[in-house]
Parts: sequence; structure tokens; C-alpha cells
Amino acid sequence: MVEETTRDEATWYRCEECGLVFDIDADAQQHEANCTAEDPPYLR
Repeated sequence: MVEETTRDEATWYRCEECGLVFDIDADAQQHEANCTAEDPPYLR
């Protein structure tokens, strides 16, 4: 599930599985559909 939060007068969408944050809800929804809840590849 995507969590919506407001910070610095902007709305952000966070993947509850891995914590990755998006500025567009559709991007967050698409990510979450494919999220493996592991660290993103760029953090490895």
C-alpha cells in the first residue's frame, strides 16, 4: 500500500514495503506493484 504524506507543502507517496518515496502517485503505485521489499539496486 502506498502511504501519502505532506512535507514542505508538497505531497509525497511512500512505498510501505521498501520506503522509496515518489512525487507522483501513479509512479508509486506502479513501483509498489513490482516491489520486492529489498534495497533498491542503486543502494547495493
